[in-house]
Parts: sequence; structure tokens; C-alpha cells
Amino acid sequence: MRAVRLVRAGGSVAPRVVEVPAPAAPEGTQVLVRVAASSVNGTDLGLLRGGRLFRALSGGRVAPGFDVAGEVVACGPTVTGFDVGDRVMALIGHAGGGMAELVLLPQHRVARGPRALDLEQAAGGGMAELVLLPQHRVARAPRTIDLEQAAGIPLAGLTALQALHGRAGLHARAAPRVLVVGAAGGIGGYAVQLARLAGASVTAVADPARADFLRDLGADVVVDRHGDDVLAGDRQWDVVLDAPGALRFAAVRPSLTRDGVLVSTRPLSPDTVRGLRLRHGPRVTAVATRRSPVDLAHLAHLVDTARLRVPLDRVVALEDVASAFEHAGSGQLRGKVVVSLAERP
Repeated sequence: MRAVRLVRAGGSVAPRVVEVPAPAAPEGTQVLVRVAASSVNGTDLGLLRGGRLFRALSGGRVAPGFDVAGEVVACGPTVTGFDVGDRVMALIGHAGGGMAELVLLPQHRVARGPRALDLEQAAGGGMAELVLLPQHRVARAPRTIDLEQAAGIPLAGLTALQALHGRAGLHARAAPRVLVVGAAGGIGGYAVQLARLAGASVTAVADPARADFLRDLGADVVVDRHGDDVLAGDRQWDVVLDAPGALRFAAVRPSLTRDGVLVSTRPLSPDTVRGLRLRHGPRVTAVATRRSPVDLAHLAHLVDTARLRVPLDRVVALEDVASAFEHAGSGQLRGKVVVSLAERP
């Protein structure tokens, strides 16, 4: 079957479509999913840019693709939650945002391909025609959108939901003020919408060219990330979501309310480690995205009831996966970049 792996050719590493063995028949509570689409996330870009550290730690168990949307084509004998033909989505093999290993193939190995990934033990690997998953990782895809759109939900949608409601307690705050940094990307696009749904006043930081896109998602104010220092004034926020994981708590703290919180997507940053000791006043924390079918089902319900939409930048064919990675890392996003595995006419 076709799958995307990171291939080393000369001095560079790039995503390439290779042939790999198909998964075995599902056992126990496993489901076999024919993948319609996956998407490019920051974790994928981190793998691509991982450099010597990832090369040194490479154990052959990590590959691009942490989002999956597709159709169940076979079920193990003890599967109870799904049937053949069900449209599903999943976040696969994502260990809280931290990556320790990376598939790197020398060019001469591409023709014969690597061994199939065991997705119980591996990370990623969703950019493949078939994936084998335990049913406890899987949720039904929204009914009202196609599977290519659904592939843009799992990692970014879960991260935004768990950051705002799990780490920041947004649902328990009255008339909250939320600042979303990196608002035009996948996580940011969901965060703007989810914050607005929670009754928040939302300020989005992004390139001015994407201001209309963000206002359409629900942002009240869009601040130019190049020309304006959103932290320089006297305005304060209850929640600051730092989607790129680039802010320092010392810089943000004066802009937080008395019980305000900075939520980062970098679980192992020095700030978030020191933040574990903070008990009173403004604090800093981090989101380590969890595979949660319950949370995925909640996101699907919001989509099906027209309260949430997938912020979709573009859909790219599998054969053009390199261009998908290039655009995802360009800094010019308007939401998610999806890689389609559907056959084109």
C-alpha cells in the first residue's frame, strides 16, 4: 500500500510516498480503516525539521500523519462500537505532543519500503491507505461534512478544546477575555471558535491578510503580529492561548488578570515546568493533547449542529505531499492543510 515516510536523500529530509506492507487483519478490538485523508500538523513539521536529535533517536516507529479520517473496512471479533462502513476519525499515536523518534529512510531503501508501522506502539503513520487502530481511539466522523474536512479535526481540534476547557477552565469563567496567539493556524482557528462559543471576547493575533478569515471565525479584534505588540498596553486577559508555544510567561504575566492563565502548547518548556510551583495569582500551564474519543465526539457534535467549522486552508493530493508540508510551514496558513488519499479521476 502507499504511505508517506520521511526520506533522506543527500543532505536533506523530505516526505515521500513509498510502498509499505498493508496491515494484518484486525484482531480483538481493532478496526481496520481505509484512510480518506490525513492532515499536516506542527508535530509533522517538527519531525521534518528534527535534525540530529531525531536522527540519533530514530527507531523506525514514527512517521507523518497524526490525524485520520476514513471508513471502517474490517473489525476484530470483539469490536462493539463500530461496524464495517462506519465513517470515523481518530488521533493516532500522539504522545502528548512530545516526539522521541523519527522514520528516516536512505534513498536506496525507498523502493522496497520500510516495515508496516504498528500503530499501538508507533507515533503517527496516518498518511497511509490503511491503518489498524484499537476502537478506543476512534470516534465517528461528523455526518454533515466530507472525510477530507473531518481529517482536519483531531489533533488541532482536540488541542484547542483541551487547552481552553481542560487547562484554562474557560467554561467556568464569567464573560472571559481570551487572547489567541497564532490564531490563523489549525489550533488557533479552532480556539477562536471555541472561545467564542464559551461566551468569550476574543482577540486574535495574526497576519493582517488573514483578519477577515479570523473575524469570520468569531474574533472580535485582530492584532497585527508584525506591527503591534499586543502585550504592550494595559489590557488584560483571563486566558492567553499560545498556539506556537513561543511566549515567555514573564512577558505575558502583566497582561493576565488576577486568576488569568497562559496556556502553551510546549509541555516541556522551562516556563511550564516552573509553573507547576505557582499556586496563586496568574499562572502558566501547558496542554499535552490526549487521544479522547469523547472529546472528538463533542467536536463532531458541534460541527453537525453548525456551531463549529473546520478551518480548512486547502486539500492536497497524496502525490503532492511535499507541497502540503511546504505550505503548512510557510507561515501563511488559513487553517488546516489536508492530505487526501482519495483516488482522483
